[in-house]
Amino acid sequence: MKLRLWASALACVCGLALPSAHAQTTQSLDYIVALVNSEPITYQELEREIKRVAQQIEQQGQTKPPAAELRRLVLERMINDRAQLQLARESGIRIDTPAIDQAEREVATQNQVDVAGLHQRLAKDGVSVATFRDGLRDQLALNRLHERSVESTIRVSDVDVERAMQARLDSNADPLSFDINLAQILIAVPEKATAEQAAALFVQAKGVLTRIRAGEDFERLVKEVSAADRANGGHMGVRRADRYPELFVEATQTLNVGEVSEIVRSGAGFHILKVIEKRAPARLVRTVVQSRARHILLRSSPQQSQAQAIAKLADARQRIVSGKVDFASAAKGLSQDTSAERGGDLGWANPGMFVPEFEEVMNALKENEISQPLVSRFGVHLIQLMERRRVELSPQEVRESVRSELRRSRYEEAYRNWAQDVRGRAFVEMREPPQ
Repeated sequence: MKLRLWASALACVCGLALPSAHAQTTQSLDYIVALVNSEPITYQELEREIKRVAQQIEQQGQTKPPAAELRRLVLERMINDRAQLQLARESGIRIDTPAIDQAEREVATQNQVDVAGLHQRLAKDGVSVATFRDGLRDQLALNRLHERSVESTIRVSDVDVERAMQARLDSNADPLSFDINLAQILIAVPEKATAEQAAALFVQAKGVLTRIRAGEDFERLVKEVSAADRANGGHMGVRRADRYPELFVEATQTLNVGEVSEIVRSGAGFHILKVIEKRAPARLVRTVVQSRARHILLRSSPQQSQAQAIAKLADARQRIVSGKVDFASAAKGLSQDTSAERGGDLGWANPGMFVPEFEEVMNALKENEISQPLVSRFGVHLIQLMERRRVELSPQEVRESVRSELRRSRYEEAYRNWAQDVRGRAFVEMREPPQ
């Protein structure tokens, strides 16, 4: 399983363990509600899981199903998990202590505490460390079982990729991927124009648009009134739409060739746009937003606790923001990362290149903004977003992105069929409450 999916799974484990304030609650009443291949699911286990799921639904702001339906769904999921865990053991899957230790550190990092802090939160919520680690062991075993039994069975051929790419191309409605040629008439508005001057120029632009709608020749009016380039009838040239100003694309995306837009206001003035050409792309085009960031990384150690690293980076951030030191110099002096010699510069990165907890914070930053100290599985970071840009994927990258999409879509169906098969082969006996 890829790192992102694995981290997501661990987050689910954390959600399972941390909110379970009732996990160690004792009740005088307990009995078996179901047997899965002779392994029991007890009333107390079911009630704890129902409470956890109900709490999670409320936290996410979703509508909770009726109690009987929620109970049925939770019990069915527990039966499926129990049957799959039995299959994992039968298949020889074993999770060693170092793997559980690593998973525990992952969960602590995702909750921005160290392992000791995580144990304190577990104790506060009434969950023993042993119970929590058993949950991690089960989740890791299920992950490995799914990798072995489901992911390894998914095949995506080159023919599948070609067909999918052609289908996406045939159904493409993304206006930014079309090749277009626009012509414009610009009624310029001076930078320091008053509101009255701007209003008068808007009236002038409306008059020009009225003349066009009445049948006057667009190119003749370009030569007569446009403040933009008048060569070639105001044509701006064939290019992919995402290389035109976004305002121009929005104003013309529903127009046919030969049609004229309403008046578009930009910083330069009032534009009237005419669609000269519009062509669907001959190949599948995809773009991604790349980010260029730099960071300072401090690692936790016996000599430097996580709390001390956070405090040190908070102080560094204050000094950078106040102008006492620049980010690059601070990174060279503080960062415990190979990027330190480059002033912390991480270069241009595609989405998904960094671990989720780092990328989530980076994506929320504006250009030149500096984050608060954040904890990742690698240590404590201070991030500055330097710039963003949109780039076109190479043909090979497009193919691989389509292949990945196909694998993800096929995984859901493959997993559902496999899980149903495991459930169908399990002996499940439902028990009634004792009288």
